[in-house]
Amino acid sequence: MAQLPTFPGERPQETSGSAGAAYTATAMIGEDGVVTEWGEGARRLLGYAPSEVVGQPAARLLAEDGGAVREAGPGQGRWSGTVALRHRDGRRVEVPLIAHRWTSTGGTVKWTVVSAVPDPADGPRETPLNEWAFAQSPCFLAVFDADLRLLRANAGMQRTLSLTEEQMRGLRLPEIAPDPVSDETERRMRLVVETGEPQQLTAFVPRTGEGPEQGWETSLAPLRDRDGRVRAVCLAAHDRGSAEHAAHPEHLRLAEELTARPDGGAAQPPGPGREHREHTTTMTLQRSLLPHTLPRQGALEIASRYLPAGGEAGVGGDWFDVIPLSGARVALVVGDVVGHGIRASATMGRLRTAVRTLADVDLPPDELLTHLDDLIIHLSADEADPDAPEESAGGIGTTCLYVVYDPVTRHCTVARAGHPPPAVVSPEGSVYLLDVPAGPPLGLGGLPFETIEVELPEGSLLALYTDGLLQAREHDLDEALDSLFSALTRPASTLDTVCDRVLSALLTHRPDDDVALLVARTRALHADKVVVWDLPSDPSVVADARRYTTEQLTAWELDEAAFVAELVVSELVTNAIRYGRPPIQLRLIHENDTLICEVSDASSTAPHMRRARTFDEGGRGLLLVAQLAQRWGTRHAPTGKTIWAEQSVVGF
Repeated sequence: MAQLPTFPGERPQETSGSAGAAYTATAMIGEDGVVTEWGEGARRLLGYAPSEVVGQPAARLLAEDGGAVREAGPGQGRWSGTVALRHRDGRRVEVPLIAHRWTSTGGTVKWTVVSAVPDPADGPRETPLNEWAFAQSPCFLAVFDADLRLLRANAGMQRTLSLTEEQMRGLRLPEIAPDPVSDETERRMRLVVETGEPQQLTAFVPRTGEGPEQGWETSLAPLRDRDGRVRAVCLAAHDRGSAEHAAHPEHLRLAEELTARPDGGAAQPPGPGREHREHTTTMTLQRSLLPHTLPRQGALEIASRYLPAGGEAGVGGDWFDVIPLSGARVALVVGDVVGHGIRASATMGRLRTAVRTLADVDLPPDELLTHLDDLIIHLSADEADPDAPEESAGGIGTTCLYVVYDPVTRHCTVARAGHPPPAVVSPEGSVYLLDVPAGPPLGLGGLPFETIEVELPEGSLLALYTDGLLQAREHDLDEALDSLFSALTRPASTLDTVCDRVLSALLTHRPDDDVALLVARTRALHADKVVVWDLPSDPSVVADARRYTTEQLTAWELDEAAFVAELVVSELVTNAIRYGRPPIQLRLIHENDTLICEVSDASSTAPHMRRARTFDEGGRGLLLVAQLAQRWGTRHAPTGKTIWAEQSVVGF
């Protein structure tokens, strides 16, 4: 018998030597449901010769329980589904079918029905094919685990970022490609993990070298296990082409600036990518000045977020900081520098350094803000430029919020300079703004700053933020605060989740101003970690102080730390008796792997370490303390002072 003509998509008739190879079964069915053509692949699949099928109703090929094939609707050109057919030997065959409708030049309507029959000798191909598709896809593909650290990166991502998968594996996206787009993408990925809902975003990101920004359409999809839990996030990005061809708003703004020079002269266009380089420089400076990791401390559990402005103004000078203080306390700082660009970032860096320096000498919050106020006034005077006063304000109008939390007393001391007050969520779920006197913005001078002190129960939540968070909404301040309160009070397993919920609730698009957010949950050092003794002002009490210390360290199972602690306590108590005034108090704090010794007295005179000469009988006490302790210093109170020293007890 002559070989039947090959249907579209069907291989030519195979020889017996290739009977096990994959093939396509094809048939043609008229509009009336009668088989008009029957291919060799269909014969191999069901065992019927063409003479047994052509001219017969196709429904006769259905198994008894195969059901009726759903008719395509009017105008529908394709149907697909799985159908139970009857083999010539009587067995049932489940067949996936695709039917395509077509009309001949004479107006006859027919359906071409096809089914792919796999090669049983090949075994499953899914795993290698998936690997090849992932690795060789021209798209930018990556997989991040539930902690948003990279697991896989295909060739497209490696080529785009000029990094290998081995170099990127285990890093977060902002660590791989520091850029505001990476921050926003990671925030969306966290939402995918939390909600299980996919996310979409469009962004312009810099290339790895010189040249214009690149436009990307990015899709973020959850990857679930068999139980439906989100285990990872798949990132797929598609190239939209160069941003210079997409009328990017920042490029339009640059063109307007170049054609509107005040001197009327012909403006020379900048070199390729100049604006992008300026933006990148500002972002690099801003990121280098912000904390990369939060310091170890036991007073608070902390999470933070920083989102640079996405509008025409560019990166601003918002910042935050976490500063460990003496006595197991910790300071939280959030500030907002006036202006945008490199100048604002540089001013922010100066202020952050000044805050850390002033915090290191344990200034109370109101005094610290007063010193910052003076600093900005001096900076403004030094940088005064009569030709461009708006560019040389030196940070006048900067706002700042300074919070100190003590886990021993659970007291929170707060002062602010024109900055929004912090929000507090009690362990029971009530939420409110802390009533802190506003104080003037920094750099204005003439008005004092006020401090309030409140007691916060263990497990309270503190939220510090810049005003860009509340101003990002198109609604009024009250509605923004309601959204903030609602996001803060929702139950969450981690503070990172709280941060993401706050940003999602208040930001519907990239903010026009920088946003800094710092969320902290309070902890407490209980009585079993803190001991206090009131000591008489008598030299003989020094021996008692050493004995108290040794006994307490034994109770804490820190006997090996007793030798150093005895020496430190002996020197500090002796110093207080000799140079201070009663009452005198000794306090020991055991916080995680640190032992803190504190001696307080009623004198405000601070001790100074000096170099003792060869035949001097005294003057070596503080030098000895400095050598034995990891850190030491003086903390002033409204009445008197405290000299403290910290030593590590790791391994004790």
